[in-house]
Amino acid sequence: MHGITKTFPGVTALCEVNLTVRPGEIHAICGENGAGKSTLMKVLSGVHPHGSYDGEIRFEGQPVAFKDIRASERHGIVIIHQELALVPYLSLAENIFLGNEQTGSKRGFIDWNETLRRAGTLLKRVGLREKPQTPVSDIGVGKQQLVEIAKALAKEVKLLILDEPTAALNDEDSAKLLDLIIELRDQNIACIIISHKLNEIRQIADTVTVLRDGRTIDTLTVRHTPSSEPELSEDSIIRSMVGRDLDHRFPDRTPYEGDDAGRTALSVKNWTVRHPVDHQRKVVDDVSLTVRRGEIVGIAGLMGAGRTELAMSVFGRSYGSYVSGSVELDGAPANTGTVPAAIAAGLAYVTEDRKQYGLNLIDNINRNISLASLPGMRRNGVVDEHHERKVAERYRDTMNIKAPTVYEQVGRLSGGNQQKVVLSRWIHADPQVLVLDEPTRGIDVGAKFEIYTVIDQLAAQGKAVVFISSELPELLGMCDRIYTMAEGRLTGEVARADATQESLMRLMTRL
Repeated sequence: MHGITKTFPGVTALCEVNLTVRPGEIHAICGENGAGKSTLMKVLSGVHPHGSYDGEIRFEGQPVAFKDIRASERHGIVIIHQELALVPYLSLAENIFLGNEQTGSKRGFIDWNETLRRAGTLLKRVGLREKPQTPVSDIGVGKQQLVEIAKALAKEVKLLILDEPTAALNDEDSAKLLDLIIELRDQNIACIIISHKLNEIRQIADTVTVLRDGRTIDTLTVRHTPSSEPELSEDSIIRSMVGRDLDHRFPDRTPYEGDDAGRTALSVKNWTVRHPVDHQRKVVDDVSLTVRRGEIVGIAGLMGAGRTELAMSVFGRSYGSYVSGSVELDGAPANTGTVPAAIAAGLAYVTEDRKQYGLNLIDNINRNISLASLPGMRRNGVVDEHHERKVAERYRDTMNIKAPTVYEQVGRLSGGNQQKVVLSRWIHADPQVLVLDEPTRGIDVGAKFEIYTVIDQLAAQGKAVVFISSELPELLGMCDRIYTMAEGRLTGEVARADATQESLMRLMTRL
């Protein structure tokens, strides 16, 4: 790719970007949210068709002009987006060959024997033992990623593009996926991987291209020493990404010194919730925890431990079937039985899945920020649009939301900026307790630091913060105390001074 320039109304997403990928190479693309990584890959894969951008793409030595995704796939370029494109109610075999149906000699009819045979071969190739007839809804997210790769292999892929492939995976599933990518490299299949997980990039990448503000900043070679440790450091990648050194990954903490410092802000007692479908199964089992004013309390656990189920069920009982338990805010019983009641009581919840539950993607920044505070924006029974816009403008400035105006559609923003919009909404609602569920998932190191700073500022104002994260270094860097969960139960409570990744992992796997 040479001299690629792509503009949207009011925004230059890419400016004279260059990228070279060799056969059988794992090429990582790094950059802050909004740097242009996904846009560049959409240009390459035909999502943004030829003619909508300036510059040249050459594949296998020949100039190409892709008008759509099918055109790029015919050349062997396949993209797997961060949001998986599988149909949950269809089988693995049907998903693998969706749009690429096996008809054989049946003149337009699907040859199911050939479909199942080839699907079985492809599933084994990516390390899955499931039968081709298994519905996608019956397998986890990690295995779904492998099905997407099997789908790409069915199209005789030569260049595989993976956008944040491990963002939603646990450590075990991530390791399996990375091993598969290395196997594909050994089969001379080139891979482009977009990821914010720098340790993974250093582990598997041969070359790293860094984008910043829509421009190519650097191309770095990852050389592995005989001990298999890569010579390229995380700090050197970060320096290229953000244009400055990050001496500290986490901001310095300002303690809360109000008169009510140390007073319990949130108390959850004997909280038990059953699965919404399987009513015999407890997803949260007799959990009790407390959070004090000015305190950041972490919740650690492996996937399926019940962290999100706990948060959602406490916040308006928006998950599962409530069995028992109570919630107190500032020492008094609180009604959190519905979402409006929870908000009115002073509770806020920033969801793990911002695109499905946290944002209205087809609406603008302005309205997304005001959604939780509409009663306070009324004048004569209707929303005061002037006041609403002033609030949105203030948060666009203070939260450094990169958008031309507050009327920009939220779905067009990068992941980090979308997360800032969600945080802005709940900060403006002025809660006393803020529950953050994976607040930095899929966000680059620069945006992470900005969000960490906002969280510290909230704690310094006396807010109580519950911080749920799958990244143990993040919990150790941000939290005063950390609870651990496994299979819906609390398995431990550790002060930050006494916590290590090893001790937390032991507690997270204690059943």
